[in-house]
Amino acid sequence: MTLRELTEPANLCLPNGRLNRSAVGYSRGPLHTTNLRGWGRNKRWEYWGIVTPRHCVGLTISSLDYLQVHQLYVFDRVTGEEISTDVLSPGLAHTTLPDHPAPLTASMHTSKLDLRFRERHDGTEITARSERVALSLLAGFSGDALCVVVPWSDTLFQYTVKDLARPMTGTITIDGTRFEVEPGSFGVLDRGRGRWPYSLTWNWATACGAVDGVSLGLQLGGKWTDGTGSTENALFVDGRMTYWPDPVEWVYDDHDWAAPWHIRGRSVDAMLTPFHVRDAVSNVGVIASETHQAFGLWTGWAADDNGVRYPLDGLAGWAEQAKNRW
Repeated sequence: MTLRELTEPANLCLPNGRLNRSAVGYSRGPLHTTNLRGWGRNKRWEYWGIVTPRHCVGLTISSLDYLQVHQLYVFDRVTGEEISTDVLSPGLAHTTLPDHPAPLTASMHTSKLDLRFRERHDGTEITARSERVALSLLAGFSGDALCVVVPWSDTLFQYTVKDLARPMTGTITIDGTRFEVEPGSFGVLDRGRGRWPYSLTWNWATACGAVDGVSLGLQLGGKWTDGTGSTENALFVDGRMTYWPDPVEWVYDDHDWAAPWHIRGRSVDAMLTPFHVRDAVSNVGVIASETHQAFGLWTGWAADDNGVRYPLDGLAGWAEQAKNRW
């Protein structure tokens, strides 16, 4: 199946709030205005995953309509310490998640946590502050991004942006100790806007870095796109995206998240060997979430649209399974 590549701006929804079928497709940069209507099933989020030689960082600003869910997560690869600051708050107070295409600014603020992602001419400025952690970062631009609409139906659908291999600079401060972000560090943006089913499971994997002087980004998804005609699978070579419309096969042990993860398809054969697993489980009645995110190093290969195979050996990233009832 061939998914249409979009090159012009589009509204995600029709005036009545149903899916605009002419907006279904993928693009190489944010073109969609996510003009969601109604209440209760809308999900909006901005997530940044960051990997440096010293730290793995996750930052989430999200709105589920009736609840705001935010997080700042830091893992120290040297000491093994995890620091996680989580905020759940009802309503929309103190949270900004725009629906227009980039450039945009997303933010949230409470007495416990402050996050701000501001797009500017030279990249995305990422700042965060909690009791123990302060971040001042800039994610430079890397080229194409995978922007795709996933249609479950005319009333349930998701627009996602996966922007990989963003070169990261700046500082990470933990308990007053300041760490300069080293060369080779990268960030990955996951932007989501849509109307979701109540319960769903997804897989997501990324690999970023340079091999033999070539900048690579690998983006893979599974489960949640099955049967929709869309995938979120792509390879980025020096900033240029090859979109793969074919699904991939995920092989992993859901009783041992630290075991290798193997993902293969017509254009990819990749294995992640984890060095750390983040387990995040929450249950607040009507809303429940269970995520197992394995950070690690990749081996294998992936091919571009010309059939050229690129080695993935030594790239850093993660693979995860997430189950949400929301």
